[in-house]
Amino acid sequence: MDVAIVGSGYVGLVTAVCLAHIGHSVVCCDNNEDKIKALKSGHVPIYEPGLDDLLAKYLKSGRIAFTTSIGEAAKKATVIFIAVGTPSKKNGDADLTYIENVAREIAKNMDSYKLLVEKSTVPAQTGDRIARTIRLNLPARHKQGKNVTLEFDVASNPEFLREGSAVEDFMHPDRIVIGVESKRAERLLREVYKPLKATVVVTNLATAEMIKHASNSFLATKISFINSVAQICERVGADVEKVAEGMGYDKRIGRAFLNAGIGYGGSCFPKDVDAFVCLAEKSGYDFKILKSVRDVNEHQRESFIRLIEDKLWIIKDKTIAVWGLAFKSNTDDMRSAASLTVIEALQNEGANIQAYDPQAMPNAKKMLKGVKFCHDPYAAAKGADCLLLLTEWDEFKQADMIKTRELMRQAVIFDGRNFFDAKVLGELGFEYYGIGRGGNA
Repeated sequence: MDVAIVGSGYVGLVTAVCLAHIGHSVVCCDNNEDKIKALKSGHVPIYEPGLDDLLAKYLKSGRIAFTTSIGEAAKKATVIFIAVGTPSKKNGDADLTYIENVAREIAKNMDSYKLLVEKSTVPAQTGDRIARTIRLNLPARHKQGKNVTLEFDVASNPEFLREGSAVEDFMHPDRIVIGVESKRAERLLREVYKPLKATVVVTNLATAEMIKHASNSFLATKISFINSVAQICERVGADVEKVAEGMGYDKRIGRAFLNAGIGYGGSCFPKDVDAFVCLAEKSGYDFKILKSVRDVNEHQRESFIRLIEDKLWIIKDKTIAVWGLAFKSNTDDMRSAASLTVIEALQNEGANIQAYDPQAMPNAKKMLKGVKFCHDPYAAAKGADCLLLLTEWDEFKQADMIKTRELMRQAVIFDGRNFFDAKVLGELGFEYYGIGRGGNA
């Protein structure tokens, strides 16, 4: 099929390349000329395992192309995915300006039936507003009084891709959700995803939009729940890792997302939780549970900072090594990363920061000032009074910790992800502090 993708961020680019991989002819559009120029030359502007090889393959075969023109992208395509940003407003609500602009531009260029598909995360009822925007902005030749003579459909197809494993998630989805208002739209979307042979959940538009927000908010709730449990474990001498293991064997609960640490970050969970709270308020419901989820997440970072202040005693003029800057491993995404909050707080107290991340340092340099960025984890640890583990990269698990200890001025580790084995580090001479481990020593 001929498919267009508007937006070449994490969602749009992964979707475009993967749709080409399963056999479609794809045109990807973005208004950032530099990004489109880079993509045309085969350069992927984000770090996502496997994406660069697939892009190179399908650029060469001609199955994927890039443009800055929405009109050009939509000209041949019957199915047009909208994957532009929906940033948070100051009140937490989703800013849908880009969605409206794209819908208006597509309408102006329409001359045959099109299926517009929401891929961006949007509040319920956004699909209705897109349809209205299309009707209002169609060329005059397609209008007859208050009626429009050109057929189109709007659908919702939320993404459930995890940064760091997005290609794998696309190719082997747990489910594919499509929200449609016509059989024609359902048939087209089933055809798009037919090669994946995945379970397809068909709903109306509003329900599909709700599924995305509800899914992300529930996962954020699991994270904040186990972080709250970790706070209690710390106080009573229990080990949250063993608590999570014991809980995880219960099939009704599951082990996933029960990892205590310094909270969730990234582009989805913080934004989607805020937007869901706002949607609830607009509908007249006080979503107290989700507000608490957000509060717990913020408190977790503050608690980690207080732990460092308590155990390190004097922060001023201390050298603090940081391993990991991205909000999670296998990505270079710094959006809402815990490292930003932690580093800024320690700098405000006069600490000198030496940091290393395998992929996120180019992005981190734009957001963190006064930080010494190092070429490897050992350079970051050299002369440090303590080491903070903030992102769970495999590279850090494989690090030579005896060498690390010898490089540091004080062998103290604050493990913000419960990534290391506390017992092993203790035997190597480290003073170890995790999250809710009870037996910190």
